[in-house]
Amino acid sequence: MRTATLERETSETEIQVTLNLDGSGQYDVNTGVGFLDHLLRHVAVHGLFDMTLRAKGDLEIDPHHTVEDVALTLGACLDQALGDRKGIVRMGHAYVPMDESLAFVAVDMSGRPYSVVQAEWSAPMIGQLPATLISHFLESLATAGRLNLHARVLYGRDNHHKAEALFKALGRALDVAVRLEPRRAGMVPSTKGVL
Repeated sequence: MRTATLERETSETEIQVTLNLDGSGQYDVNTGVGFLDHLLRHVAVHGLFDMTLRAKGDLEIDPHHTVEDVALTLGACLDQALGDRKGIVRMGHAYVPMDESLAFVAVDMSGRPYSVVQAEWSAPMIGQLPATLISHFLESLATAGRLNLHARVLYGRDNHHKAEALFKALGRALDVAVRLEPRRAGMVPSTKGVL
């Protein structure tokens, strides 16, 4: 089973994450930031990942440290669960509509972290989550997960819908990319022989 459990503890946050890449979409998520929980649950459900995630952060200041450290820990869990990345599909993408909104995410589990996020928000907050932290979450996830991530909200009016479509697309794109491809027979999907 491709699973990982990691903890991250700093003077600002305490994070515990368990991730099973070959799950069925079961989740138990509590970060203290309600809208972040909502988005992470969509990643689990639409990525078919089993995820347990607990976070305690200095929310009396703001959600920044919690959001960043959750992304870093989840990304590191993803990296650890993938191991040497042998036999995976490697790349995946998804378009996801959510009412009037449409989002797109493409990922490459290349081992080379990079992210491009194109999303505009019409208000500074979505629930308890500062809208600017959505891009920061995705950037931190890509860095710690050692993946190339391109995420784009193509259009939409409602910030909730746009963010939800984006994270559903993230889950679906990751699901495709981390799947084991039987035709690879355990080979690394790279001409270099390593990811």
